[in-house]
Amino acid sequence: MEHSIALVTGATSGLGQAAARALAKEGWREIIITGRSLAKIQETAARLAAETQRPVFTPLELELDTPSSVQSALAELIKQGRPIDFLLLNAGMVPGKTRVLTAAGIEASQAPLIGHHQLTVGLLRANLLSPNARIVIAGAEPARGGVPMFSYTDVPAFAAKSYNGDRKAAITALLHSWPNVKYVPNNAYADAKLIIAWWVAALARRLPSGMAVYAVSPGAATDTKVVRNAGPALKYLFIPIANLIPGMNQTPETAARRYLQASQFGTDVSGQFFASAQGKFSGPIEAQRQPHLHDRASQEAAWQAVVAVSGVDVSSAAT
Repeated sequence: MEHSIALVTGATSGLGQAAARALAKEGWREIIITGRSLAKIQETAARLAAETQRPVFTPLELELDTPSSVQSALAELIKQGRPIDFLLLNAGMVPGKTRVLTAAGIEASQAPLIGHHQLTVGLLRANLLSPNARIVIAGAEPARGGVPMFSYTDVPAFAAKSYNGDRKAAITALLHSWPNVKYVPNNAYADAKLIIAWWVAALARRLPSGMAVYAVSPGAATDTKVVRNAGPALKYLFIPIANLIPGMNQTPETAARRYLQASQFGTDVSGQFFASAQGKFSGPIEAQRQPHLHDRASQEAAWQAVVAVSGVDVSSAAT
């Protein structure tokens, strides 16, 4: 893949900023970085340029929770008219103790996927992804299961119990965190990352030949703002304990390298979810083989639910 133009969402701090810095060091010609506040992302761009001695950072205001902001960002990218080679969908959030919904009625930890979907589809429709573009979206270890304090919803069982087996309806309920969804912050986060893994698999089947997409868990990197809204059990119990165990934590810079590693993967593994080995939270990443991740019915249901909530599909993309 040509090291030309990359776009990184959520780059004002943490993993996104670390990834943008690493891309500059690797010689990328332009790195578009996004943040909720134009002033803050402009400040970040100037600081990164000074740190790396490479004035290659282009700030772009993007509030993923707000469809009008996504559309404004897309309009600016269309105006620039330069195809993106590496799209890093990094922005995300660990939900807090209290259920929070966006203005569109989407649960807070689910909202970044909706915005990322709208952004990705918009870029595809505008032919603003290069023919061999790579898309990486931030996943997380809880999507595979087996992570203490995190459990994802058994969607087929939930669908059978509440929606006559309709998995799209069940996933839509999770996206909105409707009243029949018991809100547990860590479980909501696990659900959000599982839906991302399914969305990636479904998107891979819809991309033009040559392009590829992957979900990548950056692994444990607690020195970021992603856990700013996390509950006390996670912040003051699980994370401090994890920090004491060798191999259970890593710097944002090390974690962000996983994103860049995936940008070099081939189309043969497009649609897969990469994370640490079972029982680990750092170290080498590998394609996850758990059966629930490869359930095509759930993958397609997740895609259709995201399409319904976001209002956009790729049916007319790249035409």
